[in-house]
Amino acid sequence: MHEPAGAKSQRLERVEHEIIRELSELIREELKDPRVGFVTLIRSEVSPDLRTAKVFASPLGDRRQSSATIAGLQSAAGFLSVELGKRLRMRRTPTLTFIRDESIAQGVRMAHIIDEVQRRDEQRNQHEE
Repeated sequence: MHEPAGAKSQRLERVEHEIIRELSELIREELKDPRVGFVTLIRSEVSPDLRTAKVFASPLGDRRQSSATIAGLQSAAGFLSVELGKRLRMRRTPTLTFIRDESIAQGVRMAHIIDEVQRRDEQRNQHEE
């Protein structure tokens, strides 16, 4: 049975999920690079041949700290890939590329904007009463 174009196999989705789970633990427990601050791994996209994986990361901090974290992760990609291979016991471990994901920061900004609009509406309603 063939999958629709663009659909991922369950195996590939499972591999992507496990990569995020294991990398999160490796970064927290094993990575000693001082550039790498607090970071949340959002998702991964693994190529069907398992040769490459894009890892989308959301670092905490300002633009400079965020860039340093991504640079630190990319610098440690070889080490993380080797350790990931040991943990997942895969025949082929993907080459990792870390990409900054701004979705969490954008969500926080949107939440602040919504809160501010609600606060202004409440103040306006109180003045009209």
